Amino acid sequence: MKFCSVCGHEVGLSIPPGDNRERYVCGNCGTVHYQNPRNVVGTVPVWDDKVLLCRRAIEPRYGYWTLPAGFMEMDETTSEGAARETLEEAGARVEIQSLFTLLNVPHVHQVHLFYLARLLDLDIDAGEESLEVKLFDESEIPWDEIAFPTVGQTLRFFFADRAAGNYALHTGDIFRSLREG
Repeated sequence: MKFCSVCGHEVGLSIPPGDNRERYVCGNCGTVHYQNPRNVVGTVPVWDDKVLLCRRAIEPRYGYWTLPAGFMEMDETTSEGAARETLEEAGARVEIQSLFTLLNVPHVHQVHLFYLARLLDLDIDAGEESLEVKLFDESEIPWDEIAFPTVGQTLRFFFADRAAGNYALHTGDIFRSLREG
């Protein structure tokens, strides 16, 4: 950040009074510019024994498979955002069920939240950000072509929980992998 969004003057890093870490602070108007993690919201859309995945048509990870997900927008809940992203990326209408994974990704300043979701029908179609969408059973998942560690971890949790017959909320931290660079 270089300039204040309030008055347009340059900002600098300093620790504001009553705080404990450096923030961007405008030397002209005193506005403190907090930078916080961004929420990525999505679903694990299920039809019978299959999970819906999208092949990415955008970077990062163009051509790799992912669960339908994206950045949460202002004025929506996490579940509303997850349903919207699923519709936008896969043309899929879903019934949102329970929050399934909440994974912190500190090296990219994100928190990823995935909801279990039931596909309402098979009227699915790739959106602008997807090359194709496809239903996979567990044995067909292209594990070596999964776009992000959070998606792979969410899918592993899903299949393990399904085998155990009990779905739980899973939380954790995902740290930079060698594959991500």
